[in-house]
Amino acid sequence: MAQYGATVAFTYVENVEDPVNALGSIDLPNVTAHPLDLRTHASIRSCFASVIVAHGRVDILLNNAAVGSATVTDLSDDAGEQDSLMMAINADGTLKMCQEFLSLREGENCKLINISSVGGGITAFPGFRLSDGMSKAAVAFLTRQLAAETTHKDVDVFAICPGATDTPMFQASTLNKMNADERTRFCANLPKGRLIQPTEIAEIVHFLATPASRVLHGAVLDASMGLGSRPGLQTEFQG
Repeated sequence: MAQYGATVAFTYVENVEDPVNALGSIDLPNVTAHPLDLRTHASIRSCFASVIVAHGRVDILLNNAAVGSATVTDLSDDAGEQDSLMMAINADGTLKMCQEFLSLREGENCKLINISSVGGGITAFPGFRLSDGMSKAAVAFLTRQLAAETTHKDVDVFAICPGATDTPMFQASTLNKMNADERTRFCANLPKGRLIQPTEIAEIVHFLATPASRVLHGAVLDASMGLGSRPGLQTEFQG
């Protein structure tokens, strides 16, 4: 987004993530880092306030921050508390982000893009953690509901539901539990015989941020390369 000329404000979890490391090799003057903890409404309001101070307004909101069935274990050792955190961060945190954004952008052209998941957002998978799927289903519903409420407003609302994407979150939840042979067979059995690359999802985000995406207002996009149509592919290799 920054390379296409957008001013980008990305978020990080204070005292957990290092914003300098998160930037990596990116060296662009139009990229700023802002602390955010989706577990608290106060942090969400503070994050938006800091972005407004830095840049004046927010035109595009991409809700991409989340925890998965494996990464949530970094926050708690208790399974019940992990489930609560999954819902608090993925579902309620996204809700609060959307509400805060829309309250700031009422009546002005803007884009709201939520990242859900093929698991929960599109379909169900055997053995998928209930709280994980519930939280992603909540994001898909939230998207449709907000789209219904804003059909006559100058805002476009979408959700993207990625499939098996080569991210640290998916590696932790699925791939790291396999040996080399299992991982090879698993990936070969996925749609098109491979994992989705994060850049492919980023390209969809970029398109949705443009005026051309307006006709897709309210769409919950299955970006799983066909896994949402045939969810058994993710488990069939085990047979």
